[in-house]
Amino acid sequence: MLIRRLAVLLAVSLAASSAQAARCGGDFNSFISSFSAEAQQAGISPSVVSSALGGVSVDPGVLAFDRRQRYTFTKTFEQYVSTRVGSGRINGGRAMLQRHAALLSRIEQQYGVPRQILVAIWGLETDFGKGDMGKLPVIRTLATLAHDCRRSDLFQGELLAALKIVQRGDLPLRDLIGAYAGEIGQTQFLPSSYIKYGVDFDGDGRVDLRHSVPDVLASTANLLHTNGFKMGGSYEEGSENFEAMREWNHAVIYRKTIAYFADRLIGR
Repeated sequence: MLIRRLAVLLAVSLAASSAQAARCGGDFNSFISSFSAEAQQAGISPSVVSSALGGVSVDPGVLAFDRRQRYTFTKTFEQYVSTRVGSGRINGGRAMLQRHAALLSRIEQQYGVPRQILVAIWGLETDFGKGDMGKLPVIRTLATLAHDCRRSDLFQGELLAALKIVQRGDLPLRDLIGAYAGEIGQTQFLPSSYIKYGVDFDGDGRVDLRHSVPDVLASTANLLHTNGFKMGGSYEEGSENFEAMREWNHAVIYRKTIAYFADRLIGR
């Protein structure tokens, strides 16, 4: 979901360092040259930097979307949930609970996050991987936003994380496709979260959040577990688990929608 975490990015960007802010704007190619040198100093190989950033250009569509994006919910919970959680999505989620029952059981045992929460997030973000995961080259999107002066420091960090995804071998450049803020995969991880919380749960040696359902669901569980989510506790508004979901989305309405959807999936 595109609004996810953008409010957080906007808030944190107010703390941008003057050194980084001074480098934003101006000639885009000069900016990329400077960033490329910094990326190599941070351990990204010259070949990855060259293949990812060579010939990259500004995406005006990303800038236009960023300018018009709203960072707060304008609907009530009732209005919002009615557009996101209908009978079709509930039935689809219940089918996913059955299809992936053994996998979800393993994830519950390892991370202590109930299966209905994971499937609810999966459904809301990309309709269980069948919906829109974004169609934009992540490197171009993040380079555009990193060059823009509004949140340059934040998106430079995300751009560096995206290069790390390529360097680790998790996704090739051709598969590094995402949404308007660089979100990637079936549960829409920002690159920094991909690096921090990504789990190779299918054991193939890489974290693939676009194609591997085990990696997607386990990584989502790892994010919640790492931020304090505990099995068996309430996840309704006001609970510790509800607070733990802030790392997923700061918006109360969105977290209430996750909780509502999760309850409907198990017949509550």
